[in-house]
Amino acid sequence: MAERLAAWLRGGLRTLHADLWTTAVSAPPRTAPATATRRSRLREWLPALAVPVVLGVVAMQIAATNQYAFGYGMGMRVAALLATLQTAAFLIALIRPVLAWWITTAAMLVVARYADGAPGPDPGAMFPWTGTGLVLQATVLFAVALRCRPRIAVETLVISVLAGLGYGFFAAGDTEGVPFAVLVLVLPVGGGVALRGRRVARTELAAQEELTAEERARRVLLQERTRIARELHDVVAHHMSVISIQAQVAPHLVQDPPAELRENLAGIRASAVEALAELRRVLGVLRADDGGAGAALHPQDVRHAPQPTLDRLGELAAAVRRAGVEVDTRTTGEPYALPPGIELSAYRIVQEALSNVARHAPGARALVEIGYHPAGLTVRVANTAPERAAPPWAGAGHGLLGMRERAAMLGGELAAGTAPDGGYEVTAVLPATPAAPPAPAAPAPHTTPATPDGEDTP
Repeated sequence: MAERLAAWLRGGLRTLHADLWTTAVSAPPRTAPATATRRSRLREWLPALAVPVVLGVVAMQIAATNQYAFGYGMGMRVAALLATLQTAAFLIALIRPVLAWWITTAAMLVVARYADGAPGPDPGAMFPWTGTGLVLQATVLFAVALRCRPRIAVETLVISVLAGLGYGFFAAGDTEGVPFAVLVLVLPVGGGVALRGRRVARTELAAQEELTAEERARRVLLQERTRIARELHDVVAHHMSVISIQAQVAPHLVQDPPAELRENLAGIRASAVEALAELRRVLGVLRADDGGAGAALHPQDVRHAPQPTLDRLGELAAAVRRAGVEVDTRTTGEPYALPPGIELSAYRIVQEALSNVARHAPGARALVEIGYHPAGLTVRVANTAPERAAPPWAGAGHGLLGMRERAAMLGGELAAGTAPDGGYEVTAVLPATPAAPPAPAAPAPHTTPATPDGEDTP
């Protein structure tokens, strides 16, 4: 039992040494952006607060010096030194609260020693604290509770109270003012601990909200990429089917094809068929969560329907007009055949941009421009300023994310922002080159039938 008690005491002393024999403070909790904004506004008022604070500190030092010098008979030099240490601790508490607590505690004991032998009738109503010393001690303890861990705040409070009780009881035999002094010291420590706990809780909540927002954005990004991949499946499957058919037909276009050619073409066809089977499996995985992101962002899409291209832009514009949005379409440049992936992505970008106009710009007019140029395709959707405020929208709100993903997938760029007239504009540049005309198929070998007498027919 004695060994356990001794070990407990040694552990307690080590904890006190680690907590109090240092000038460091606990790492402050990370400040949320909103709190940082409020702090920046508070700093604007600091120059105006500096003058009252300085005047208050000077007045407190003068009062303490006069009390120590003439009331307790310390002499002017000692009184000025102790008053300076106490007021300096008031300022040190802003950056090193534990060090300031040590200074005020030591000054309290020194002042109490002189007050005990003072000849006046009221050497200290809250002995061993004086009125000024008690205010400074409570202020420093509040700074400790606000800047350090709650355990350190409790340790400093307990030591301060025990020091006052011990000196008042054993040295002076007067503890009449101690209960009121203890109450004055306990209240700021409790308030500081509560404020620090509230700040830590708000910081942790802000960090959790930030983490949740990042996780939500990452999940929406993955869902949007899944939807894009699901739509591009039909395009890739079409090309693989063409490869398989061409590899199957190619041997019949050549008279007496070599065995090596037949073997290579059979391998190409087998690889294409295997790739198609793998694509179907991948599509099955991607469609396992149908009704999620894709359905939420584009509920008008129909599963398994042919993927749209720019040829259906007129139908899209007509549907948007029926929804109450005036839409004009314009095509510049000489149209040429585009790869199916670019056609699909361009259509989806226009579709999402027009959907945003209908949701967020009531009464606005929209213009869709499709520009063909040798380096690629330019898609621009612009709308005028809305005539009225948009109603609250409860959708996912990640349309721009999907448009940027489509442009980035093709190696293009997308820019979106407010126009000078108050409207909004989305511009995408998708790199593409005019498709080369397909090479004419080699004619099938032709043999002229022989006549009965063995001569060729002319």
